[in-house]
Amino acid sequence: MTTLQQATDARAARLATRRSRPRRAVTWWQPVVVFAVLVGIWYAAAAYYDHVRNLAFLVPYPHLVLAAIVHDTGMNGAPTTFDSDLWTALGRTSVVSLTGLAFAIVIGVVWAMLMAQAKWLENSLYPYAVVLQCVPILALVPLIGALFGYEFTSRVIVTVMIALFPMVSNTLFGLQSADRAQRELFRLQRAGRGAQLLKLQVPAALPSIFVGLRTSAGLSVIGAIVGDQFFQRGNPGLGVLIQVTASRLMGPELYATIIIASLYGVAVFLVFGLIGRLAVGRWHDFG
Repeated sequence: MTTLQQATDARAARLATRRSRPRRAVTWWQPVVVFAVLVGIWYAAAAYYDHVRNLAFLVPYPHLVLAAIVHDTGMNGAPTTFDSDLWTALGRTSVVSLTGLAFAIVIGVVWAMLMAQAKWLENSLYPYAVVLQCVPILALVPLIGALFGYEFTSRVIVTVMIALFPMVSNTLFGLQSADRAQRELFRLQRAGRGAQLLKLQVPAALPSIFVGLRTSAGLSVIGAIVGDQFFQRGNPGLGVLIQVTASRLMGPELYATIIIASLYGVAVFLVFGLIGRLAVGRWHDFG
């Protein structure tokens, strides 16, 4: 068989493989339909609370919520700049959440690396990570406020406590998942613990580390909002804005704040998921 014939046969085989693959159905319209149905249900519920129960502030119309996000709205009949307050609060919450996430990443990775060095270290330290995850944060809020004040530092501490455990557990799992045969090879080559950690365990743990990072990123947003609601001094964020709008019965503004907080959490989750896919997606199936 000549070279030309081989190339022709290979091309024909590739074309046959492509034709045999099932085409993915276009599914973009399905979420759009669901979204339209949800908006319709929202309008129906808003009309019911407006005309039947006369409690329009409980379920405002979607277009009023959208107006509260993008335009200046009134507060008790007085002109305000709620949208400016909203984006300012979002910026402050972002600073708290990202700062807490950075500390959670560093502490979680170092903690897991330490436990991965010996089984007795894992048995000694891992229970405290579980305790930190299980202790109700609200029970520690008064103590944290008394020790560290009621401003930025306390907000960051609450964020770290909420976002820390996924980093510890996923990093530890990844470090311990390194191939045993490769570990034995490192030992035969008389490689030290540091070389084994940096050249074998950390590369093997990268997929798990990014899974923990993605989870912790979402939890950091929750921690920032929770801390903001309980430590109301200093620069207020989305948590304080939620409480203020709820106490003043500002329905559209309340819903607008909740939606922005939710979208910010989703955005942070997706961004760190994308970073994980870019970092390890070429050689690992990172979901």
